[in-house]
Amino acid sequence: MPNFTRRAFTGRASTALLLLGAALALSACGQKPSEPAKTATAPPSEIKFSVLSAETQANLGPLWEPVLADLSKELGIPVKPFFASNYSTLIEAMRFGDVQAGWFSALSGLEAVRRAGGEVATRTADPDGRQSYESVLIVRKGSGITLDKILKCDKSLSFGIGDSKSLSGTLAPLTYLFTPRGIDPQSCFKVVRSASHQANLFAVANGVLDVSSNNSVGLFFAQRENPATVAKTEVVWTSPSLPESAIILKSSLDPAIKAKIRTFFLDYHKATGAEGERRKKIMKDLNWSSFPPADNSYLQPVVQMEAGQLLAEAKRGGDPARIKAAQAALDAANVPGAHP
Repeated sequence: MPNFTRRAFTGRASTALLLLGAALALSACGQKPSEPAKTATAPPSEIKFSVLSAETQANLGPLWEPVLADLSKELGIPVKPFFASNYSTLIEAMRFGDVQAGWFSALSGLEAVRRAGGEVATRTADPDGRQSYESVLIVRKGSGITLDKILKCDKSLSFGIGDSKSLSGTLAPLTYLFTPRGIDPQSCFKVVRSASHQANLFAVANGVLDVSSNNSVGLFFAQRENPATVAKTEVVWTSPSLPESAIILKSSLDPAIKAKIRTFFLDYHKATGAEGERRKKIMKDLNWSSFPPADNSYLQPVVQMEAGQLLAEAKRGGDPARIKAAQAALDAANVPGAHP
């Protein structure tokens, strides 16, 4: 797993700050940054649907195949899955038109809207109807590592953080745990490594890492697939609720196709009889109950979290101009109705 260096983090934060400032400035003019013109194209001969990389393709592929097969039947054109090993690849794939639709986490979805011409079509709800989940920190069971020990920041522990585009793996623990306490993970731990939720889970369970981020959904799937591994870990911190994942469509996709895809997901859980039971089983396997309607405003809480984190980074850097820009971005993100 690659080291999560201060230089890499600071560079991403600086870039994100510029993107955020540009996004908010342009939104005031009714424009969207880094997004191709929304010129509708001819109906595609096939749809590529991306699946975020929170779990392995081997686990997610069989769960998504029946959904995409149903969508293909509804559209009358092939719908093929597109898997990648990280969030950035999925975002870039939509940006360059390699995929036209996909399932994204809230933070990676925000990047898809900003940089790849995406738009939120629906969101997901768990079997209890909740449209949120939580970030967590996990340690090896019996290790004696508590949250207080983690926050001592004596560089005695190793830490596994998530993908830089992961809401639960990176942004949430920074926003709700470390930043409010003035903690920079790079200065807090003896080593910080970035990897997927699954890789971090196995690293903690096997004693390779002392503590790592994860999330409630990831642990649910891990419990189902690798209960012995999960049994070796325990949760020592849980975040406030986070916006669940979303279905995002390429804005330039043929409007009729976009409408059909959105309706397909909105109505997927409404089937009755034998077909309804079949779909209910598919949704249960995915740990969902429905795809509630949503639009880009669903991402506003993530914009606020990101802006707050970027302000903290700017303050640590001490550059007055950067602090002023970050504060303005946060103020704009907190305006009711503001969103990408």
